Amino acid sequence: MLLRKKENKSSKKSQLAVIGSLILIISGIGFNVGKYLYNFCLEKEENFKIEEFYEEQKEIDTNKIEDITEQKEEPKTESKVEYVAVIKIPKIGVEKGLCKKGTSCNNVNKNIQILNEATYPDVANGNFILAGHSGNGRTAYFKNVEKLKIDDEIYVVYDGFQYKYKIVNIYDIEKTGTANIVRNKEKTTLTLVTCRNNTDKQIIVISELVERIEYNG
Repeated sequence: MLLRKKENKSSKKSQLAVIGSLILIISGIGFNVGKYLYNFCLEKEENFKIEEFYEEQKEIDTNKIEDITEQKEEPKTESKVEYVAVIKIPKIGVEKGLCKKGTSCNNVNKNIQILNEATYPDVANGNFILAGHSGNGRTAYFKNVEKLKIDDEIYVVYDGFQYKYKIVNIYDIEKTGTANIVRNKEKTTLTLVTCRNNTDKQIIVISELVERIEYNG
């Protein structure tokens, strides 16, 4: 009788252990599925916003837009959506909407950030400076920037035009909170800033404008 009671207790413990393991497995699966669906919905929303932005760009009357000037700092048209520009880096699969300076979504913890010191792409000899996280998080939009090489191309759609840049220099700096940007100030440039993974360094990618054409999709 005593042996049977011990066997019953042992069997109940085994059943509880199995049930506990199943609960943990189901919870883990549920968490991963929930995370996947959340990211999937965010990606769908991002794609929708980008497509809506592109449609807006096609409707801008570029005949009323002057050539690149040294004075212009802000876009001439107010976007119906929150994005003021879209950056495309084909080599590393980046296509991301950018928010206007001074807005809540122009934040490196939420998006690729247009730094306050940056000028917009249509400023002659200006520098469009973008910062983004590297790593593995959802907002690590620059996680593959370290794969870029000299002569790789970057595109920015802004205010009815597509700006094509070509990378001319890539270098590392110490992570001190400020970035020493070395560029030709007689050129219109785009600069990417991000951290180099697993180091105390930051990567600076300098590209120069090679073409500006009206955006037609």
